[in-house]
Amino acid sequence: MKLSLANLYNNNFKLNKLTLALAGSLTLLTAPAVLADSVIEGRVTDVNNKVYFQGADVEIKELNLKTVSQRDGSFRFSDLPEGDYTLVIKYIGSPNVEQKISVIDGQVFSQNFIIGSVKANEREIDNVIVYGQRAGQASALNRQKNANNLVSVISSDGIGQLPDQNAAEALQRMPGIFIERDQGEGRFVGIRGIDPNLNNVTINGLNVPSPEAGVRSVALDVIPSELISSLEVSKTVTPDMDASAIGGSIEVKSLTAFDRNGQSYSFTAQGSYNELVSETSPKLSGSYTDIYTLDDGVQLGVAGAVSWFKREFGSHNVESGSGWSNFEYKDAATGDDVEVFGTEEIEQRLYNIERERMGAALNFDLYTSATDQYYLRTLYSKFSDDEYRLLNQYKYDSGAIDLVSRTDTSAQFSDGEVARETKDRYEVQEIMSVIVGGENQLNDWLVEYSFGYSKANEKEPGSVEAVFAAEGLNFGYATPGEIPQLTFEPASQDLNNFPLDEVVYGDNIAEDEEYTLALDLTKDFVLQNYNGLVKFGGKYRTREKINNVNESVFDGGFIDNAGDDITGQNFATDTVDFNLGDFGPGISRDQLSNYIANNKSNFDFNSIESEIESQGNSYTSTEDVLALYAMASIDINSWNIVAGVRYEDTRFSTTGHKVDLIVDESDDSETVNITPWQGSKDYANFFPSVNVRYNFSDKLVSRFAYTQTIARPTFSDSAAYQIIETEVTEEDGAIETERKAEAGNPELDPYESNNLDLSLEYYPGTIGVLSAGLFYKDIDNYIIHEEVQDNGNWDGFDEVIQPQNGGSASLTGIELAWNKTFDSGLLLGANGTFVEADEKLPNQADTVGNLMIGYENSDISLRLSSNYKSENFQFTDNDSDVYQDAHMQIDFSAKYYINNTTQLYFNAVNLNDEPYYLYHNEIQYNYQYEEYGRSFQLGITITSL
Repeated sequence: MKLSLANLYNNNFKLNKLTLALAGSLTLLTAPAVLADSVIEGRVTDVNNKVYFQGADVEIKELNLKTVSQRDGSFRFSDLPEGDYTLVIKYIGSPNVEQKISVIDGQVFSQNFIIGSVKANEREIDNVIVYGQRAGQASALNRQKNANNLVSVISSDGIGQLPDQNAAEALQRMPGIFIERDQGEGRFVGIRGIDPNLNNVTINGLNVPSPEAGVRSVALDVIPSELISSLEVSKTVTPDMDASAIGGSIEVKSLTAFDRNGQSYSFTAQGSYNELVSETSPKLSGSYTDIYTLDDGVQLGVAGAVSWFKREFGSHNVESGSGWSNFEYKDAATGDDVEVFGTEEIEQRLYNIERERMGAALNFDLYTSATDQYYLRTLYSKFSDDEYRLLNQYKYDSGAIDLVSRTDTSAQFSDGEVARETKDRYEVQEIMSVIVGGENQLNDWLVEYSFGYSKANEKEPGSVEAVFAAEGLNFGYATPGEIPQLTFEPASQDLNNFPLDEVVYGDNIAEDEEYTLALDLTKDFVLQNYNGLVKFGGKYRTREKINNVNESVFDGGFIDNAGDDITGQNFATDTVDFNLGDFGPGISRDQLSNYIANNKSNFDFNSIESEIESQGNSYTSTEDVLALYAMASIDINSWNIVAGVRYEDTRFSTTGHKVDLIVDESDDSETVNITPWQGSKDYANFFPSVNVRYNFSDKLVSRFAYTQTIARPTFSDSAAYQIIETEVTEEDGAIETERKAEAGNPELDPYESNNLDLSLEYYPGTIGVLSAGLFYKDIDNYIIHEEVQDNGNWDGFDEVIQPQNGGSASLTGIELAWNKTFDSGLLLGANGTFVEADEKLPNQADTVGNLMIGYENSDISLRLSSNYKSENFQFTDNDSDVYQDAHMQIDFSAKYYINNTTQLYFNAVNLNDEPYYLYHNEIQYNYQYEEYGRSFQLGITITSL
């Protein structure tokens, strides 16, 4: 997508005067900063002046002025009256710090303030809050406690305490968070039982597009955990945050030089082993930061990080794809009609996968004065998935059933179809995020501004699927449990019986690109001796999503030089090692690939199928969002109140195709008609919100929030596409026409949600928290896929499946969490979220929980953890509801500190070898069973601290 000033003016809506005023006000930033008369400023650091602490509570006791230290440890009080004051700094995990300060009119008092100082008769407390698990917990809890809204935080130290390879897996440890896995790895993140598509994800404040076609949810497995400074999940929003967060908003912050003072570095080398495929995989990562002092005290911070991980693994899978229901067959022996409850299709799948994850971040921070700061933050991540899949499909089509037993749900079929299929694909996902901005104190106003560009894409060049098919074979199955047990005649294992039937060659790409311009203005005020601030601003985002499918279908011409049919035997390998049953011989990836590449020009090209697959699934969608907001925050004794309103104007348009396949059996012809189709949808929303925090004491905090949020439809649901199949038949001279269609819906409204939150948090003073929260969400315009042929828009159609706004749904939940660090070194943590919903919501789990026990001292750190997600509804397939079974995974992590800068670690992932299981309606009816095996990691980390 190309962006210029002309593009902005000519987009779906023209920028109004207010928008231009917001953008134009950036010229104010060239004006010199005017400092207030009297200022106290400083940074909160450790005894060695190496680490800065974010989230510390800083207070001027006599004036009842409070603030919270920023990520570089800095804080600032301006426009102070002359006098003597007491500055108090509170940080969980460290004793309070108090210092007398004299304010002189017209002067700036600046100093570093040390927390965690050593007492002669105690352990080195500074080490407790700087290193290890305690450091991560202390940082996260301080930020959580002093936030204006309800948040959960994981710091970089906390991420490193468990064997989490990416951002998604690190987030699963938080209260109320669950993840969707792919091949055993965490990918998509859900919040409080809400589908991942209904959340918002940002990197360094910039919205992240999704590399995958059709969805909004960002697969966070593309972001290596080593590049992350912290992860912050906001479960309630304030007006200065994007409203597209029904579940919540996830903020990924990459490291900066001012997270540390001076030079720092880290290096990690790791080897991992997956027992399912008996493969070893390498991993390397490192980071470097430094702060350079330039002329006139200007400071330039440079931070860089890289991570590389190449993983060899796989999975074994059995699926029942057609659904379980009552079928009628004709008994082969008696000729009588027989009804059986079962499935008509069972598949065995074996995956061999090589995943490579490479990430890099390079960030610059320029501090020209205490009031003028500028930054450039970049992040690049590349995720490749090289996959070869073998598939055996046993499908009953038109033959007869020989034997049926209703008691154990088994069946024996004759004259069935068996296919041997391969899928050879190399998929690459990339995310790039660049944001430049700054902040300036102009008289009484703090001005913050940024311009960002982000791009994500998914490329699948040269993918090949091959189908070897055989007919007239006998097979059967029994379902004594989660894994259907197949029986078959020897002929189904002889690849000579499987001629090559179809080859599908693909070259697909999806792109998601976004530009963002943002401006925020903040002013402090005093109202009847109470301190507060007003803040307003705006953001303009323009986004383009492209899904370009290019598939070529070949359905004949598969012969060798002698004119004989090519069969699976031409590429046969030894019998495949498959944990879930007898798989038979494999098919060589290299031999098949070479054959197709050398002979593709001789294959029979099916132009109709190729056009349907390509044109029917390709589309381009654009979305422009203008957001304006105003809010105020005020501290009244123990109360903190944040209230305001946000306005978002959305303009959406999409272009695609109507693809109509006409099959006329009367003259034995097939034609396809393709015509352009486009649609658009404009809507505007106001989002009032209020977040209230009341501190009963320094240790007991309560919160209340009322917010309104939305989630825009996924791009696949709202895309302009129609795939129509028209079948013309003639019987007894009468012509009959049957029409069916599947279509997107550009007219979809966004989900809208009213949210209530109430919570209580107890911080005992040591590193720990005990919290309980109650939340309620009332969601309107929920999107479901349903038959719409009778709604008046599809006259003459027999069946049409289309996404529709399906009414409302509500859910109520309780969120509980407890974390405690004992003086003995014992670490305990537990959290659980329990949700009750009045409707079946996709991906909504009633119970999500984590349990952790650990021990840590100056030499070792041990943690055993489990993550649990209860069964949940996924989707409806062939009029049958599909559920994911409850999932609990156990992981172990151990670290040995050789010295203050070097540590050895060992991780065990999925110790209990937990599979992934989906089922139809009842747990004994398999939909998908997949296992991944255990993984073990051994590594060393060297740091500058």
